[in-house]
Amino acid sequence: MSLLIAPKDLPLHVVKVSGDDKTRKHLEDLGITRGALITVIEKTGKSTIVMIKASRLALDKDISSSILVA
Repeated sequence: MSLLIAPKDLPLHVVKVSGDDKTRKHLEDLGITRGALITVIEKTGKSTIVMIKASRLALDKDISSSILVA
């Protein structure tokens, strides 16, 4: 499922990160890689706030929809 529709407060593993090379590289630098553990903390109208490696990140709708989790 897409991170955009993932449930809150449930640790999930990143299955795939899609998008252009620049976007994938940026997400990789932030620690969002295949197999990484990620938890949705909060969802707002325009962004999804996640916890990854003890850091909180705010991701917009486009980025959230390009990250697949299970």
